[in-house]
Amino acid sequence: MKLDADARYAKTHEWARRDGELYTVGLSFHAQESLGDIVFVDLPKKGMSFKAGASFGAIESVKAASDLYLPVSGTIAEINDALAGAPERVNKDCYGEGWLVKVQPEEDSGFDALLSPADYEKSAASEE
Repeated sequence: MKLDADARYAKTHEWARRDGELYTVGLSFHAQESLGDIVFVDLPKKGMSFKAGASFGAIESVKAASDLYLPVSGTIAEINDALAGAPERVNKDCYGEGWLVKVQPEEDSGFDALLSPADYEKSAASEE
């Protein structure tokens, strides 16, 4: 399983990584691999606010459709518009070009409560 050493993970398989004042959020390698070929990503509009753990969008693959849950509380600052025409980027580079949204965090974003890469790896392995 590929992990981003700079990211923290939610048990729902999304990751968050600090990028300056924002958090970049995406779907973990484990999740995209389990879903299979991603064919559609539904993301929120910029300016929408969510609490950590709230559904902020959906992702569809050839196998299934799944809700996406924001791992940190905050306001959507950017969305990855490239995914509208190329959702397969999530499969090809889930920690790079396949990111989903960038979030302006609330003061208590919940980032520190997320799983470390090692703890997430153990959690994901226990699901198999």
